[in-house]
Amino acid sequence: MDPIEGITHYKDTTLALMLAAQKKGYRLYYMELKSLYLDQGIAFAKGNYIKVFDDAECWFEKEEEKVIRLSTLNAILMRKDPPFDNQFIYATYILEQAEKEGSLIINRPQSLRDCNEKVFATHFPQCCPPVIVSQDPERLKSFHKEHGDVIFKPLDGMGGSGIFRCKNDDPNVSVILETLTNHGQEYIMAQSYIPDISNGDKRILVVNGEPVPYCLARIPAEGETRGNIAAGGRGVAQPLSDRDRWIAEQVAPTLKEKGLLFVGLDVIGDYLTEINVTSPTCAREIDKAYGTDIGGLLMNAIETKLQ
Repeated sequence: MDPIEGITHYKDTTLALMLAAQKKGYRLYYMELKSLYLDQGIAFAKGNYIKVFDDAECWFEKEEEKVIRLSTLNAILMRKDPPFDNQFIYATYILEQAEKEGSLIINRPQSLRDCNEKVFATHFPQCCPPVIVSQDPERLKSFHKEHGDVIFKPLDGMGGSGIFRCKNDDPNVSVILETLTNHGQEYIMAQSYIPDISNGDKRILVVNGEPVPYCLARIPAEGETRGNIAAGGRGVAQPLSDRDRWIAEQVAPTLKEKGLLFVGLDVIGDYLTEINVTSPTCAREIDKAYGTDIGGLLMNAIETKLQ
């Protein structure tokens, strides 16, 4: 995970998962990306035995750091936030070696590499709005001309960073596309704008192919088109709609096949827009609103896999 000292205690999903594992009686070890290494082809890490607490003043206690052979751990949760860069990819190689040696990795390292959070959603066109992925400014301009009101976004961002909405008469389309594509050298995504964003960008959490019955709708701040909490949105927990459940049913078999045990689907209105596989969040907010135990659901799924 990212440094535990810097998390926001009351809403951090990774801490919620740690609390759930500890409640189950598991012994927890804490590692950061820089701790992982290979020695003669064997996966190791420098890690700390850690205890966690649901306490805003003191949410963890670490013991002295020691070397751990990763295959001695039953399960390893990969919860490093993006950016999805080369260092992240190299870490998945080390975790993949631990997987070969017998540890269960959540989510599967190969699938973390294969399933870009923007592009992966396009594997389910029946669920998506009109969407293209291209680095060609002319093709992207044609998409904008056809659909009139369009969202352009990079393929490697998080928290709403680098997202632009271009309306039909926007005079800045060319410069936005030059910037996002690095003058036609980098792929980006274009999606038809979904007016239902005003009702929230819904985060639906899926555990071992089963959607949690409630989601968090992230409502954009006034004057914003992005619902991301990091971009000033506010979260409102609510039950899933029939369409939300249908989308989850469409995606679930592929998630299970790819070893993606804990995933966040982003749905605006009736459309799937992203599939978050790296470090899905919003569990704490949903748990608080509806008394769910999403961390407990994931621990149950892990136990089933281990058995």
